[in-house]
Amino acid sequence: MAGFGHGTRRHPRSRGRTWSRTGPDRATLGIIGAVCAVAGFFVLGIILGPVAIVCGWLAMNRTWSGARPVPALIAVVLGAIDTLLAIIWLTGTMTPGTGLF
Repeated sequence: MAGFGHGTRRHPRSRGRTWSRTGPDRATLGIIGAVCAVAGFFVLGIILGPVAIVCGWLAMNRTWSGARPVPALIAVVLGAIDTLLAIIWLTGTMTPGTGLF
């Protein structure tokens, strides 16, 4: 009979991998950041670019030194390019005329 605290699990209140208390793991954040960076080239680059940078930065464990996961580095670089292109595009639409600048 499994009583209180005598079940098969050691910690009855611990959560599984998908609902962990520490948040998503670094590999997941890197992939989310890379997807946001690629999607930002097509829609909402001014929003998805910074999201990709933040996800990539958190996936790299907030450091530039040491081994970096590839999706996290891709997320940071493409997110920065995406944000820069969105800012250039927005400043181009604010100027009089129909050109980019």
